[in-house]
Amino acid sequence: MWQTVARIILKNRIAILVIIGLITILMGYKATSVKIRYDFAALLPMTDSTLINYKAFKQKFGEDGDVLVIGIENEHLFRKDVFDAWFDLGEEMRQLEGVEQVVSAARCYHLVRNDSLKRFDFKLLSEGKPATQAELDSLKDEIVKLKFYDKLMWDEESHISVMAITMNAKVLDSKKRVALTDRIIATGQKYEGRLGSKLRYSGMPYIRSILAKVVADEMVLFILYAILVTGFIMLLFFRSFKVVMVAMLVVGIGAIWSIGLVSLFGFQLSILTGLVPPLIIVIGVANCIFLLNKYHTEYRLHGNKIKGLQRVVRKVGRATLLTNATTAAGFATFTVVESSVMREFGVVAATSIMFIFVLSILLVPIVFSFLSEPKARHVKHLDRDYSKTFISKIVEIVLSYRTRVYWFFAIVVVIGIYGITLITSNGNIVDDFPEDSPVLADLAFFEKNFNGVMPFEVQIDALKPDKALSPATLKRIEKLQDAISAYPQFSRAVSMAEVVKSLKQAYYGGMPSKYSLPNGSERGFILSYANNNGDEGKGNDMLNSFIDSAKQVTRVSFQMKDVGTDEMDRLLAEIGPRVDSIFAPDKYKTLMTGTSVVYLRGTDYLVKNLFVSLGIAVVLIAILMAFMFRSWRMVAVSLIPNIIPLIITGALMGFGGITIKPSTILVFSIAFGISVDDTIHFLAKYRQELEANAWKIKRSVILALHEVGLSMAYTSIVLFFGFSIFNLSTFGGTKALGMLVSITLLVAMFSNLILLPSLLLTLERSMTDKYKKNTVVDSPESEDKKLS
Repeated sequence: MWQTVARIILKNRIAILVIIGLITILMGYKATSVKIRYDFAALLPMTDSTLINYKAFKQKFGEDGDVLVIGIENEHLFRKDVFDAWFDLGEEMRQLEGVEQVVSAARCYHLVRNDSLKRFDFKLLSEGKPATQAELDSLKDEIVKLKFYDKLMWDEESHISVMAITMNAKVLDSKKRVALTDRIIATGQKYEGRLGSKLRYSGMPYIRSILAKVVADEMVLFILYAILVTGFIMLLFFRSFKVVMVAMLVVGIGAIWSIGLVSLFGFQLSILTGLVPPLIIVIGVANCIFLLNKYHTEYRLHGNKIKGLQRVVRKVGRATLLTNATTAAGFATFTVVESSVMREFGVVAATSIMFIFVLSILLVPIVFSFLSEPKARHVKHLDRDYSKTFISKIVEIVLSYRTRVYWFFAIVVVIGIYGITLITSNGNIVDDFPEDSPVLADLAFFEKNFNGVMPFEVQIDALKPDKALSPATLKRIEKLQDAISAYPQFSRAVSMAEVVKSLKQAYYGGMPSKYSLPNGSERGFILSYANNNGDEGKGNDMLNSFIDSAKQVTRVSFQMKDVGTDEMDRLLAEIGPRVDSIFAPDKYKTLMTGTSVVYLRGTDYLVKNLFVSLGIAVVLIAILMAFMFRSWRMVAVSLIPNIIPLIITGALMGFGGITIKPSTILVFSIAFGISVDDTIHFLAKYRQELEANAWKIKRSVILALHEVGLSMAYTSIVLFFGFSIFNLSTFGGTKALGMLVSITLLVAMFSNLILLPSLLLTLERSMTDKYKKNTVVDSPESEDKKLS
């Protein structure tokens, strides 16, 4: 089969190059229209009840994370020049396209009793800047009286104030979000001099925008880093710019195709899909190394360029196909996770890997068929002293120290299993930002002074129309607010109870002492004023965001700290029974939701299902290897050297305090799919040597090590440094992914070079007899006879 493939490739090389060129133009065009995911990637499947409830909540009450907040700490905020700057800043923010509302101490609303119309008017406390300091002092007195905003918009004791900027929902879900966020920050920076204080930024729109911006920037940087690092390493190995340029051509086209696929499939660029292009570059270079090493080896044997290129396809084509198929299988297992971001990553990565195989097996023989024959210096790398010494040392260890090898790996496995028991599972919404990120510094500011900005919601369905505004329900809401706000992780609540308290305060002319729920006698005439407000205006917009039109379903909104999934799980377990004790389940239907809850459930879901995907990857790769070697015992032997590196990686996570979360759990499936490549290359060559050397095991193992051992080392080093580029990421998860995969692949190299041959020499006699019976001899030597 592979002889025919080789003949077709070299016979139709011009047509193949034209087809590849046309596809590359198409993919390049599609790549220009790729969109970036501007919302948090959906971690939960669409059928999950938590996600369904969250979407229903947003449909009823609106987005829970549409407010960007700006904080300022300044004891002179109510000095006229500083207050004027704060006012002007708010007005300039209001003019930005995509901003719907701005609320701050300089622009806040209050309720005013209108006796002529028997209603409450929802008005700005001040229509413009105070003319004098005396007017400002009077305005400050009025602001302080508004208890609805206390500890939400300002904290007089700590001299901290907040500006809340509500962003348009359509802008939030489009590429305009990043541009708007940049304009908001740029506008704020203009006013820092006049304000005399540094401004702090946070809120879900801000965090998401920074996340999306870095995703786009890092993808470009990683592609450049991957090309530079892998190209430099190849230059060190081969000492040939021609070889490096051909490899870079292959992986460059592969990277373009991978980005085009994102757009072609209708997906969006996320943190994960943004990793695919540099991954393809690293994997593609590994393909090129095996193909080029084989080409140079063959050419040195007989000096025939075309014959050497044909043998490249025939002798390593099948092994390269299987190595890429197993790697693709490792990524494809992510498609079984019912999460859009993971499924998209799996589909794009798996498809791109198979594409890079096709590009490698086509372009390397075709391009080199047009180039001149390799010079002596081009194949000199095969005979370098350090190369021979390295392989000779490996052979010596395998032949003379197998018992020590087994003891060493056994001790490593025992220590590794203990380390795995130390792993914990935890994740934060801002987990991926580095410790010195302004995002984390500003978030810490808001968590210290306002207990955070992460939305946490309690939805209450009173099961009957109008019941949500009944005195009993409002008292229960107040009791719930007090219970949850008592936790230091939560802010003061905003709810219909607080709105009704504001109505009572307004009815009594703004007296702070009247900020409380109305008693029985007060309730009738206060609510009668509220009911006369009609259906239009900002006041009713605010009411509609807290209660439905039937006055049956209402919400209690909190902001909370980004406490992590472990702590969040504990808090929900404590708060749940307290909610039920206040709102009896037979009389009310309650629901805890919001971004905080959805992220927790999403993280738990991914961690659970990604372990399942790892199991599927092992089984799938085992089946592929069984297809290749026709022996399940051979499959078991081949899996052992690749499972041990995963145990070591787990131990590193346990001992190093690296938690299990969506970004780090990816390590195992990715590393396993790639590390098996060395095993397949070695066993494929071992199989050929067995058939060519009358099934002499020891000789076959030694010859296989000499033939592919250097290529295994080369590719492992390229993969190690290739994945190490992710350590340059500003995202903690991506950085951990790069470090752990790099170490896993380096360990896998030694495991496959030392432990695998040792196991074959110790156990293979019984397996070889059975394998020999089931094998159809298809040796390259027999094909050479056909050629002649």
